[in-house]
Amino acid sequence: MLYWFVFNKRINVQNLLVLLASYFFYGLWDWRFLFLIMASTIVDYMVGLAIHKNDTDRKKQKFWLWASIIFNISLLGFFKYYNFFADSFMDMFQLFGYTIKSSWTLNIILPVGISFYTFQTMSYSLDIYYKRIEPTKNLLSFATFVAFFPQLVAGPIERASNLLGQITKKRVFSYDQTVEGIKLILWGLFKKMVIADGLAPIVDDIFANYGMYPASTLILGVTLFSFQVYGDFSGYSDMAIGTAKMFGIELMSNFKFPNFSRNVAEYWQRWHISLSTWFRHYVYIPLGGSRVSKLLSVRNICIIFLVSGFWHGANWTFIFWGAFHALAFIPVFLMGRNTIYKNSVVAENTVLPTIKELGQLILTFSIVTFSRIFFRSESLTDSFNYISRIFLNFEYSEYRHPMGYRMIDYFVLIGVFVFYEYLIRRDERNPFKFKNKYVRFVLYSLVILLILLFYDDNVDRSFIYFQF
Repeated sequence: MLYWFVFNKRINVQNLLVLLASYFFYGLWDWRFLFLIMASTIVDYMVGLAIHKNDTDRKKQKFWLWASIIFNISLLGFFKYYNFFADSFMDMFQLFGYTIKSSWTLNIILPVGISFYTFQTMSYSLDIYYKRIEPTKNLLSFATFVAFFPQLVAGPIERASNLLGQITKKRVFSYDQTVEGIKLILWGLFKKMVIADGLAPIVDDIFANYGMYPASTLILGVTLFSFQVYGDFSGYSDMAIGTAKMFGIELMSNFKFPNFSRNVAEYWQRWHISLSTWFRHYVYIPLGGSRVSKLLSVRNICIIFLVSGFWHGANWTFIFWGAFHALAFIPVFLMGRNTIYKNSVVAENTVLPTIKELGQLILTFSIVTFSRIFFRSESLTDSFNYISRIFLNFEYSEYRHPMGYRMIDYFVLIGVFVFYEYLIRRDERNPFKFKNKYVRFVLYSLVILLILLFYDDNVDRSFIYFQF
């Protein structure tokens, strides 16, 4: 009410309300880490002005750019990767028979969202350096851009050219935009609470006790995890985009139905789009991208996927996950098929996918799902043991969860969910796109009913990507 109907003509006051709400939102987790966001904000705000001020002196511009990069990477490196490097260093010495005391490691708490907002502030400095944007002199607007609470802790990772540009301009209340936002929030809640949280206990049980189960159950576990992580992360993105709409802000799309990808390259054009485009713009292209020789292009692809894996977590499992995707992507690139499906959808001119498309969908989903064994496992040992049991202990067994879950219910639920997403696959921003108001009313009612039915106080409802 204050935002739209009291301060609707005062942009700075609106931004101050959003900034205070964002700091309060983040402070509910741990107020002590607010200083990290503030520090990152102030550093990149000053760096942006310094780069612009020294427009004719490229050496000084590089100095300030590297000041931003080193500060943000150091921040991220200490809180997220210090113990990883310390443990790896000790393990390396143990291979040669030397033992180092574990006092090298520290009890470090990983600040929620640090991987997201450090990349967001760094992109601001990089865009000024590459003359894509000019810096803002309004610290309040920049602080609001960095800490905008809907996407602060799990993205999308926004660019200043999109989000900051909207924050500095007058915003007018739109009934249609607000309704669109509420619809996206409802759909995001469904994906999180019904799909992701509904599957979580089963996935947790299978991965925690994989040594007790045959191959059929292990395949079931990682397949359900694919739907869990998709429902969890895309559900958050939908809620973030929907909430931003209610403030008159349009965030970038972060997911475009990746389960309907026809090869691994298309999958990365549809999954966590804000991260994959960040790496493409700020790492892959500066390295030469695909403009260099095939060998160097393959090198660049490997770097991108290894860094992407490392971004996800301080564990060798994520690095192997990134390496796996690099190996899956390279053949597609060498065959020149990495961009053929860009901006297109499955069965674009027909109702149903062709046999060829269906085969491509199943193969791509299988490759991506297999890679998630590394993503979900606690260690590389667990990953390889899980995989070995799939290939060496293959037998069929009806999975029965200790808490008595009926698997048939979840199969039906996922089947209906996939079919429904196929129907709306052309527009990720409009999950209730049907023109008939009675059909929409039934859909709203059914989604709300399922959310209420699947609500369980005993389920851990934290978002998977909060740990990154």
